Amino acid sequence: MRSLFYSFFVPALFVWLWSTGFIGAKYGLPFAEPFTLLLIRMLMTLVLLVGLAWIMKTRWPGWRGAGHLAVTGVLVHGCYLGGVYYAIQDGMASGIVSLIVGLQPLVTAAAAVAILKESVSARQWVGLALGLVGVALVLMEKFGVSGSDSMFSPWSLLWALFALAGISIGTVYQKRHGTGADLVAGTVIQYAAAASLFAVGAFALETREVEWSLQLQLSMAWLVFGVSIGAILLLMWLIRQGAASQVASLFYLVPPVTALEAFVLFDERLGGLAMTGGLIAIVGVALVVTQKKPA
Repeated sequence: MRSLFYSFFVPALFVWLWSTGFIGAKYGLPFAEPFTLLLIRMLMTLVLLVGLAWIMKTRWPGWRGAGHLAVTGVLVHGCYLGGVYYAIQDGMASGIVSLIVGLQPLVTAAAAVAILKESVSARQWVGLALGLVGVALVLMEKFGVSGSDSMFSPWSLLWALFALAGISIGTVYQKRHGTGADLVAGTVIQYAAAASLFAVGAFALETREVEWSLQLQLSMAWLVFGVSIGAILLLMWLIRQGAASQVASLFYLVPPVTALEAFVLFDERLGGLAMTGGLIAIVGVALVVTQKKPA
């Protein structure tokens, strides 16, 4: 029972927490513009994380390591979250956004081949192909090829692809320029860099008007404590327990979990073609992120 708790329940809880980030964005965006909402979220999170770093007497990296962490933060958090929030605001369903950005392991694997000269197994190539086919089927339905009335704008697709590119390139960059910094310190630096990007976007592109409704307050509280803090602390615990690989292997469950949550909370529905494509894409990602154990 204890082994089951460590190997499945806790990693699954982390995946669920991550999936609720898309739901929290959907709840908060009616009351604040994307970059403005994200800037407030990052600043509130940074206050808590800096306090945690002080309590834990965190060891901070040097300037060179901090620079690499800042670049990773802009890509993995800034571009990723900014793209996701704008895609949702422009009308893309939370489940579809989650599916598109959930292709990150596929894009990262392809980028690792081109940039890091890593080898890719036949199993992973099959996964890459299935992932592309699955998303193509989803987009076919959502752009009306199958006669579906549930469509989104090309701009929302571009924002989702921007988010996918950001987290994929950021993952490869982090892998190439990993600093081995303390996780709390690294997260603080990454969030600070992302907050800088959000500040530029908010002041350059948005009105920065916020309607502090109860729904926004509850959404912000969950995004800060449940996702930005809770998920990170849970990840820290998983790493210390040596279970980070389980998180990677379960990560492909994020899109269906998000789609289920969006259906229950927002009545977001997927047609038969989109559901088939989503399942194919999930299988593709699973083939990429899970490896057969050597005999």
